[in-house]
Amino acid sequence: MMRISTGKEPITLPTLLAIWSISLVVNLPGLAISPMLGNMDKIFPHTSELEIQLLTVLPNLCIIPFVLLSGGLSQSKSKIKIVVFALIVYLAGGILYFFARNMVDLIVISCMLGVGCGLLIPLAAGLLADTFVGKYRMKQLGIKSGISNLALVCATFVVGWLGHGNWHLPFAVYLIPAIPLALTVFLRGIPKSDLYPATSPPTVAATSIQAKAARGIMPRTKVSGGFIMSRVWSLVAVYFFVCYASVIVSYYTPFLMQSEGMDDSEVGTVTALFFLAMFLPGFILPGIVKIFRQSTLIFSAMVMAGGVLLMALNHSFALMCIASILVGLGFGIFQPLIYDKATQIVTVPAKATLALAIVLAANYISISATPFIVDGFHDIFDPQHLSNTFPFILNSVLLCIFTMVVLIFRKSFVFSIDTSYY
Repeated sequence: MMRISTGKEPITLPTLLAIWSISLVVNLPGLAISPMLGNMDKIFPHTSELEIQLLTVLPNLCIIPFVLLSGGLSQSKSKIKIVVFALIVYLAGGILYFFARNMVDLIVISCMLGVGCGLLIPLAAGLLADTFVGKYRMKQLGIKSGISNLALVCATFVVGWLGHGNWHLPFAVYLIPAIPLALTVFLRGIPKSDLYPATSPPTVAATSIQAKAARGIMPRTKVSGGFIMSRVWSLVAVYFFVCYASVIVSYYTPFLMQSEGMDDSEVGTVTALFFLAMFLPGFILPGIVKIFRQSTLIFSAMVMAGGVLLMALNHSFALMCIASILVGLGFGIFQPLIYDKATQIVTVPAKATLALAIVLAANYISISATPFIVDGFHDIFDPQHLSNTFPFILNSVLLCIFTMVVLIFRKSFVFSIDTSYY
């Protein structure tokens, strides 16, 4: 049977496919709901605005604590058992959607979906981080990012197609967890020393820091509970900002394009191109890193800034398409490299999944906080909310500043690229 190189003990192809399959479902919560939000008053005539808001907000809020819980449980419980339990909860929610009769049912089931997804999210990356090391890990985390984003693109088209029939049909996308659930039997092929690394030697990051501290190069580095605190906070802050800066494309592009007289199909095309561009870098990440080397994240920040600036300055359909591709490409490069960095903020391998959970929680916090951040600045600089371009002007300025920060601190932990990767 084909063996896959990991940088340490190899694994079989079915085991790798089983790990990859978990990424198929981590980006799907809320997807089937979104196309029908504008028709909720027709589907459920007595639906209140509060209920619609709860339907979109509560599932994301449920994901955040369960992402952190999953990271904590991964240190003491069987990771495979957590994956199986989470997939069962996820799939059960998908099935229950077909029996929903009112908004309360949809809200409760969506929260259930958030619980299952929250438990899965850290382990989709964590199992790869446990099993692979070095450039092998970077490559696999890139593929993982690509798979999750590609699944989102494909599911979006499926939901749009199914949405023309019975309103229950789009929820069929939540039956996808049956695939990774069927493949969990192959997760047993992960070496036990990887699944339970508590007795493993310190990480490369810890050894490097200890060596620098001994030479007096890094005297102020604080390690608490197995975490290198300066790296934790810097990585969380960067990932929060990158997620915030990119999510405005899906949040605010429809309003901007509709105000310019464009129809729903053009809005859908621009949004689809954004998601398509997000998944591509994951599959070719090693090649991108080999080309740009230490300038990889500088290039990524510049591409994102250029894309958002283009959206702010020109509103033709063709240029909006190009702009959304640029933002998607930039984010698609940043995301897997941030995942890889997250495995290097701990001093013991057993905490790698918890580290990923902490960093990944920043993504969902930023998604929830984005409207409040943009509206807060909008109230200050455009109290009448007359301009639909304001979110793009704001973020183009912030991304230009961020690009300068990346350039200045390009040799820091967060923005540098390990030379072994190229």
